[in-house]
Amino acid sequence: MSETNRPVAIVAADVAPRNKPSNYPEPFASRMAGREKRQLGDVFGLSNFGVNLTRLAPRSVSALRHAHSRQDEFIYILQGHPTLFTDEGRTVLAPGQCAGFKAGTGNAHSLTNETDSEVVYLEVGDRSPGDTASYPDDDLLAALVGGQWQFTHRDGTPYA
Repeated sequence: MSETNRPVAIVAADVAPRNKPSNYPEPFASRMAGREKRQLGDVFGLSNFGVNLTRLAPRSVSALRHAHSRQDEFIYILQGHPTLFTDEGRTVLAPGQCAGFKAGTGNAHSLTNETDSEVVYLEVGDRSPGDTASYPDDDLLAALVGGQWQFTHRDGTPYA
């Protein structure tokens, strides 16, 4: 889509869900079953930060618990009551609540829908070159290289 053909405004729910449910390698990608992301920022050609409208089915998770070295992240809850897991523990969130995660602080985080109702939230993150992500609960490291995430075991061995 050319810059001149980009929309001025859209209905967020009308954006098609991302084709690939997860960038994680297996055995982690299948743990994202029940998560649906609509990449709203991409519709407008945003390159400095991304915005996703994300839905979590009951009993699904947003991501593996992770912390970024260079990417700030922000979430805003629109519907439902997800549980936010951070280094401080668990916090049940409600519509209208938000949370932010400053890059480089090491505070690993993820959302889990522990309820029987759908959760919907906005997530915003920047696209800082050279970003890395650590996953304290899993044998996984990630590096953003050329705009693509590359995953390795903690010992540096690549996933197949």
